Amino acid sequence: MRAVSLVPSLTEAVARTLPGVLAGATDWCTHPPGLDAVRVGGTKNPDIERILALAPDLVIANEEENRAPDLAALRAAGVEVLVTEVRDVPDAFRELARVLAACGARTRPRWLDEAEHVWSALPEPEHRTTAVVPVWRRPWMVLGRDTFAGDVLARLGVDHLYASHADRYPKVPVEEVRAARPDVVVLPDEPYRFTAADGPEAFPGLPCALVSGRHLTWYGPSLTTAPQVLGEGLRAARPGPGDRP
Repeated sequence: MRAVSLVPSLTEAVARTLPGVLAGATDWCTHPPGLDAVRVGGTKNPDIERILALAPDLVIANEEENRAPDLAALRAAGVEVLVTEVRDVPDAFRELARVLAACGARTRPRWLDEAEHVWSALPEPEHRTTAVVPVWRRPWMVLGRDTFAGDVLARLGVDHLYASHADRYPKVPVEEVRAARPDVVVLPDEPYRFTAADGPEAFPGLPCALVSGRHLTWYGPSLTTAPQVLGEGLRAARPGPGDRP
């Protein structure tokens, strides 16, 4: 089996489970470190000719991360393309199992069973927190409806205020976010790399949580530690019951 992955989180899942299967991966596929695979461009602008030159048996894609015209071009060239759709945590486990089986895994990897157990055993949150979750700046964009990251946060007791918005990633003026007065502004380090010096200053008077974008938005081996890693980041910023004026 020779596969090319156009999804960073799926790259990590396949490489960890089936070493040697990945012939190609995107420039954004940073895990596992030291991955030995030909780089084929970005998730939104893959080099189709380079992918075809690798003669893959399968290209792994995602309906949100990758562009339909690129996937159509690969199919037109005779390449099988598996497209995943992940909108919540159960979707992630189901699609991970499907991708790994398509890549030749005969059994479920231990990390996938561990991750599913970790999420199924989460206790009910003692209290719930409201949040806004920017994912881009210039212009400001936030999590909206039906997102994997939104479901991850909801299971950790964080309800983001744009969960019922018509768009999945609405553009929202920063003044509107400030006026909404969420309990916490969650700032991941990807896709936009928010840092202590780039992001919190836009929300004076609001607690800001700088969190791992990989643990918030990736569905793969990082799911095993995501509740712990995200929980620590959120607890460092968000108030307890009655703490907000």
